[in-house]
Amino acid sequence: MSTERKFPIWQIKSAEQYADEYFLHLRLAAQDVDRATLARGATLIEKTILSGGTIYSCGNGGSAAISNHLLCDFAKGIQTDTALRPKIISLSSHVELLLAIGNDLRFEDVFQFQAATWARPGDLLMAISSSGNSENIVRTLQWAKANGVATLALTGFDGGRAMAIADVGIHVAAANYGVIEDIHQSIMHLFAQYIRQKHMDGNSISTRKF
Repeated sequence: MSTERKFPIWQIKSAEQYADEYFLHLRLAAQDVDRATLARGATLIEKTILSGGTIYSCGNGGSAAISNHLLCDFAKGIQTDTALRPKIISLSSHVELLLAIGNDLRFEDVFQFQAATWARPGDLLMAISSSGNSENIVRTLQWAKANGVATLALTGFDGGRAMAIADVGIHVAAANYGVIEDIHQSIMHLFAQYIRQKHMDGNSISTRKF
């Protein structure tokens, strides 16, 4: 996995110049996301929804925010104007449960414990991790693979261990957390909007807000 686009590598004292550099790296990272892999990810998500399976998402820090945002855009956004009724659970959203597991068991198990409680074969785990090496993410992917739950990982930097485990690994070739998270957020929106419009009445698409 390429990590050649490390940014910044020198001090930039002008906000205007920093913006130019940031948006350049954002554009380059977006261009490099493999479209065939995106298509495989979209197919996996759509298949899970159509079969009545549940999609579980998880992430730490900024990736937790993307996981929770995914819950909103998938559960509400995808079913708007469609007959689809997605079932989505963000494993990052239950603060009380996360703290109980982390305090009484191990922080490394905060997502895996939840997945083992609810997930079943035919479900899908979407794991979001810029580094791809967060232990609680890796453990949950490993559990899912061993228990018949499909896996999709969004990663950055060199892809980490998550890329080697996931059935579908979507990699953002960047070495800046902000850039990676921005692209992950865009991919989440892309999936939700693509699946929604695919299942809408084609004649109504131009009249609706996305």
